[in-house]
Amino acid sequence: MEEEKEFYFKTQNLSVGYNRKPILENISLGVYKGQILTLIGPNGSGKSTILKNLIREMNPLGGVVVLEGKDINNYSSKDFAKQMSVVLTEKVKTELLTCRDVVAMGRYPYTNYFGKLTPEDERIVDESLESVAALDIAEKDFSQISDGQRQRIMLARAICQKPQIIVLDEPTSFLDIRHKIELLDILQNMAVKENVTVVLSLHEIELANRISDWVMCVRADGKILYGTPDEIFQDEIIRELYDIKNGSYNCLYGSTELEKKTGTPKVFVAGGGGFGVSVYRRLQHFEIPFSAGIIAQNDCEYTIAESLAVKVISEKPFEIFSGKSLEMAKKYVDIADYYIDAGCPYGIVNEKMKELRQYALKNNKIILDKPDDYNLRQIGENIG
Repeated sequence: MEEEKEFYFKTQNLSVGYNRKPILENISLGVYKGQILTLIGPNGSGKSTILKNLIREMNPLGGVVVLEGKDINNYSSKDFAKQMSVVLTEKVKTELLTCRDVVAMGRYPYTNYFGKLTPEDERIVDESLESVAALDIAEKDFSQISDGQRQRIMLARAICQKPQIIVLDEPTSFLDIRHKIELLDILQNMAVKENVTVVLSLHEIELANRISDWVMCVRADGKILYGTPDEIFQDEIIRELYDIKNGSYNCLYGSTELEKKTGTPKVFVAGGGGFGVSVYRRLQHFEIPFSAGIIAQNDCEYTIAESLAVKVISEKPFEIFSGKSLEMAKKYVDIADYYIDAGCPYGIVNEKMKELRQYALKNNKIILDKPDDYNLRQIGENIG
């Protein structure tokens, strides 16, 4: 981490908690102007509590929060509102307000004023609604729209405030995948194009990996890790963060794999090139232990195969498959009753896979090409 004095928004030895009892201590984070900081961690770890201290909804038990070189407690409510806007998951108290009304409230935060808007205000309200694809619901009663639509309207209200920094607590809650992507794209554009600093919490760590400049891991045991996505998004760190004991999380692809099935691998899968991934997952689904190979260690499916297969016969990156790896693969074909060809095309690098298939055929293995669920279910019954 670079020198803290350069950070636009930071904490120094921050301690947070309830009833004078700290739940998280010595929190030091920092983010530059126009960057995105994401908090990740299991439910109940304290992410929302940190955010509430950053926005002055709660008072720290120790330490300070600094915005543009100034303790946030030294800002007036009006000046603080000019700097920061907030999107929380709590319900908004509104009575007979349209969505446009709710967004317009963002023009005058922390005041009781809500009256006739200027033409400039009206333009900003429309732009804010358009930015979250909500112009079509602008005149609807806010209390009657869906949770996902509410989330977009609340983001529009925060955008309407024209803040220098925006803080969001789980903004993707209630959103479908399309609107999650659209929302995060909006936040990324705000950071990159408008130089707005963004601080948010997310459950979707694969999305956090895509958009963040800084990441804070808040563990259930109170330990905190802070760093860049490259430093934080490592399989072992994520496994410890969420206490994953059954199954695995693949940081490279942002994929979650269920627990591998152990036992004698009576199925051998000839994969590679991504063709084997769906086969591996379906075999796991039907609780069928299997071996896989030959797969290059830089193949897109290698880490997934490692997560799900009893044994993976691999080859060094960018190397032509060797006789040694072929002989190892043959040993696992000998153990198996079934040989599944996932459909990876043959080329110069994996030419020995032709020989492996012929070996399986010669040794009376049952050859299946891209089997469907009916075939896989039968395999499970036969070897069970």
